[in-house]
Amino acid sequence: MGAGALSEAEDLDTAIVHASCVAVAGKGLLIVGRSGSGKSSLALQMMALGAELVADDRVELSTEGEQVMARAPKAIAGLIEARGLGLLRAQPAGPVPLALVLDLDETETARLPAPRRKKVLRQSVPLLHAVDTPHFAAALVQILKMGRVDPEWPGT
Repeated sequence: MGAGALSEAEDLDTAIVHASCVAVAGKGLLIVGRSGSGKSSLALQMMALGAELVADDRVELSTEGEQVMARAPKAIAGLIEARGLGLLRAQPAGPVPLALVLDLDETETARLPAPRRKKVLRQSVPLLHAVDTPHFAAALVQILKMGRVDPEWPGT
């Protein structure tokens, strides 16, 4: 399920989506992509760099004012799958405001990409595409901490 599948949640007030979500500095990153695309793996890499787990596999989204909030369904709160190792426990975070959506089904080709946005629960959220580089998880943590040099991005 890439960002295209989020289209089903464009005009809803609440939704449960097949995704993973982590938070850094109180800002949520919703990681979407087809099954096996690496959502949980990327979340684990980011957690090793200080991110907190919001939810893995299923993420509850709701609107509070003009903000999309992300949280874990109670049944899976604090659990993340590590392929080949099983379900691992983690300290759950959330609910958190959604700051970014990352679509692992799309690859970024631009060195300095222009801002993109995705409609989620009637709100416009910045959208990123996957980058095939060893520093990707670290860069995502840094974007959530401090933003990027662009007035369209959170934290700038």
